[in-house]
Amino acid sequence: MGNYDWGMNKNEPPMKRYNIRVYALILHNENVLVTDEFRMGMRMTKFPGGGHEWGEGLIDTVKRECLEELDQEPSAVEHFYTTDFFVASAFRDTDQLISIYYKVVIPFPDKIAVVEEEFLFPEEVDGAQVFRWIPLTELNPGKMTFTVDKKVAGMLGQL
Repeated sequence: MGNYDWGMNKNEPPMKRYNIRVYALILHNENVLVTDEFRMGMRMTKFPGGGHEWGEGLIDTVKRECLEELDQEPSAVEHFYTTDFFVASAFRDTDQLISIYYKVVIPFPDKIAVVEEEFLFPEEVDGAQVFRWIPLTELNPGKMTFTVDKKVAGMLGQL
């Protein structure tokens, strides 16, 4: 089956589908949390979060992602932005990406293990991930990897 979902007839073109991603915008002391990751042979800088799973509500997704990545459940969640333009997935050109961003308050932001430099992984292997705080005044949309993250970074810089 490869990277595509096929219909009953293998000669049919790949099905087009939606890929829903949910992200946490965690602000603390005029900083925003970003994650540097190494996946599928690619370095990326993005906001914490990930894929929406079948049967979840969107807020359930952001809460699950915070628990998985930060080992903390948010104490407050407020919608910030939903993609309002077409974006094809960077990893599967038959997927239309829909990204939802929530401003999230976590109880213990100072307990997040962070690094000071980009991509300062203990070892650059698939799945490597580190977090960094970036001052809102220094948040550069051009340093974000993905199109929608760039837009959201620009919006955060205007707060």
